[in-house]
Amino acid sequence: MEKKANNRVHVLVIPYPSQGHINPMLQFSKRLSSKGLKATFATTVFISETMKPEVLNSDIDFDTISDGCDKGGFFEVGSVDDYLVRLQAVGSKTLTELIIKHKNSPRPIDCILYDAFLPWVLDVAQQFGLVGIAFFTQACAVNYIYYYAHNGLLSLPISSSMTPIGIPGLPLLDLRDMPSFIYVAGSYPSYFELVLNQFSNTDKADFIVVNTFYKLEQEVVDSMSKVMTQPLLTIGPTIPSMYLDKRLENDKDYDLNLFKLDSTSTCWLTTKPPCSVVYVSFGSMANLTIDQMKELARGLKQTGFHFLWVVRPSELPKVPHCFIEEMGDKALIVTWIPQTEVLANEAIGCFFTHCGWNSTIEALCLGVPMVAMPQWTDQTTDAKLVEDVWKVGVRVNVREDGIVSGDEIERCIRQVMEGEQGIEMKRNAMKWKELAVEAVCEGGSSDKNIDELVSKILARCK
Repeated sequence: MEKKANNRVHVLVIPYPSQGHINPMLQFSKRLSSKGLKATFATTVFISETMKPEVLNSDIDFDTISDGCDKGGFFEVGSVDDYLVRLQAVGSKTLTELIIKHKNSPRPIDCILYDAFLPWVLDVAQQFGLVGIAFFTQACAVNYIYYYAHNGLLSLPISSSMTPIGIPGLPLLDLRDMPSFIYVAGSYPSYFELVLNQFSNTDKADFIVVNTFYKLEQEVVDSMSKVMTQPLLTIGPTIPSMYLDKRLENDKDYDLNLFKLDSTSTCWLTTKPPCSVVYVSFGSMANLTIDQMKELARGLKQTGFHFLWVVRPSELPKVPHCFIEEMGDKALIVTWIPQTEVLANEAIGCFFTHCGWNSTIEALCLGVPMVAMPQWTDQTTDAKLVEDVWKVGVRVNVREDGIVSGDEIERCIRQVMEGEQGIEMKRNAMKWKELAVEAVCEGGSSDKNIDELVSKILARCK
């Protein structure tokens, strides 16, 4: 454990209540704690009861706020718009109560680190005169596209005739490379409003941090830094220290999971040769159609490679009948796994992924090339970066009916797993792995940024 700088300042951390947003903010809380700050991580009541954070082996404290849906979270209302309205109304009220509770304790809150998806948290923080830090969980490239859209610098809706699109620091983007809320105009309007509103009050935040590392997105970080009113600090990658600098004790996994872990994958992988397994996962939210699941199964089978496929319990009925039995030891299907542990296994040769940001950066940090099959939100842009900027993978082509064929899936997997192109992608992936480790090690770009942030927080909170 790093030497602690100061134990006086108390940071309250408020993530957006979903798996992909909770993990990076919890990991960053551990970093702040290792630098001497006191961190309290406040999830919603429903998330807290689902994930059972009290079992954690860390010095992070846990508390709760309410989203007004304590028994079922988002599923209690079902409507995105209704949920977000309730989250803000009830969340603001219970966050206020939480701050007051701590105000009357020996360790009052000095600072709030909040997910930029929740700009109302900053409003509450400022009512109490607290330092406010906006945490952007997604790639800087994606954030900058949303910044452009929020500020009217990107004319919407975009038609294919208006492409390619030029944004400083980014490669030229086709329509399909934009985040899906822009790519498919009018889709998920509540979520689109949510991502644009990240910038509704960032000019009032004291600091802005981004879950990336400088050399990974150097050009866009520099471009976005020029237009922000506060310094933009890259503090990632936020994956367990065991896989990077190994400076944080007991930091071996993410600790919090919405789904029950299946540990059989580790034993199964030990029986497979190095770089022989295709790992397939689409994260915690994606829902593939039955037809797409059928084509995915066909494509995986046709490759002849071993594969480890994560299929959430709700998705299992979509797996073709008898497919699991038919594949035998050639394949293993599990419901949820410790992903970083799997990606770090030498048996993994390729990650077939939806390209959610956490999955993408985990693969980069662990030197695993990818086949990108993005589904929605930021994933389409991440896939563009994977293929054309970082050159660590290929992106599938989608048919006019929205399905990726089994033959296309087989072609892309073979491209990554075999031949000179595959060797080059692996070489590039290992390069990014080394740079990720460099960023968080002592004196690296992210490590220095975190030190700077801690120093400024301490100065503000004197």
